[in-house]
Amino acid sequence: MQKLTRLSFLILFLAVASSCGNTNKKEGGGSISDEKADLQKLKSDRQNLDVKIDVLEKEIAKVDTTGGVKETPKLVSIEPLKLQDFKHYLDLQGVVDPRNISYVTPKTSGLITSILVKQGEHVSKGQLVARLDNSIATQNVSAIKQQLVSIRAQLELAKSVYQRQQNLWDQHIGTEVLLLQDKTNVESLEGQLKAVQAQVNSAQTQANQSNVYSDVSGTVDEITAHVGESFTPGVGYIKIVNTSDLKITVTVPENYASKIAKGTAVEVEIPDINKTFSSTISFLSQSVGANSRGLSAEAKVPAGMNLRPNQIALIRILDYSATNTIVINVNTLQNDEDGKFVLVAAKEGNKLIARKRKVVIGELYGDKIEIKQGLKEGDELITQGYQSIYDGQLITTETA
Repeated sequence: MQKLTRLSFLILFLAVASSCGNTNKKEGGGSISDEKADLQKLKSDRQNLDVKIDVLEKEIAKVDTTGGVKETPKLVSIEPLKLQDFKHYLDLQGVVDPRNISYVTPKTSGLITSILVKQGEHVSKGQLVARLDNSIATQNVSAIKQQLVSIRAQLELAKSVYQRQQNLWDQHIGTEVLLLQDKTNVESLEGQLKAVQAQVNSAQTQANQSNVYSDVSGTVDEITAHVGESFTPGVGYIKIVNTSDLKITVTVPENYASKIAKGTAVEVEIPDINKTFSSTISFLSQSVGANSRGLSAEAKVPAGMNLRPNQIALIRILDYSATNTIVINVNTLQNDEDGKFVLVAAKEGNKLIARKRKVVIGELYGDKIEIKQGLKEGDELITQGYQSIYDGQLITTETA
């Protein structure tokens, strides 16, 4: 306060001196040279006062905290930027599908006499799953087999007669005509035997078709056939699903066709059972679906995932990636009439100042956005408190 009093006294003294000098000159009517001398003295006095005022102001600023409005730093949070990898995914919803589904039906029509499996039961390839009524086919097999036995007996007799006739002929007994007749009879019976044997095989095959076997290993998913009903190919079936060989099917919008190809990496999540796994696109259709306006894509499911057909799958298909780039939270990005910008903390002397940085953005995924230009590794991005500060404002990261 003493220094403030001295400053006020000096200013008052200068004003009084100036006023007195002017009064004396008017009353005394001094010469022009005297007036010039007085003016020069006043200027000299003012210069000396200005120097003293400047010194006093600096001294006051050092010790007086009530002498003016002092700027309060704005509290913010900052994060040093680092180079990192950035990935952009196409998020889609697909479904778990089995690669092998078998709709087991008989090869011939017939009444169902028994179904040997239950829904949800695991079956092996070649396992008997149902039987049809094969009584007629069995009777047919028996009848043909009896005919086969008769022809075999006739053939054995014919061969014996022919052999005897051959022995007589070798002794020059008998006629050649009898020998040839016996030989022809043997050959005829051999032909009949082959034909009947073929009939037996055919009848046996037909009889065996009454047994219905699974052509894949898997789980019985559905049974639409019932005992006592007619089991006809294509009407009624036993659905068997191979759950050990599954795939993810999804429709990719046609506007992403140029970004996805066979072998593209995918991340799959099965939300119902909280499982995730990595895979690749194993199939991508070449034509766009008329109704879906997309491409059909498939990805293999790794073994041992214990998934079920028709489960919902959330699929992330990698369609863009960048290495060693700057990535920031999209919330820190701001806009003005000049474009997009962020605020960074800059050390200027012993002060921390908020500085505006214009940026060029890249791809956005989730809450992360790629920065192609405007920021570099080591820049300190203001991540909290940036909404209410301006370029050049004093900031701090420390609470009072």
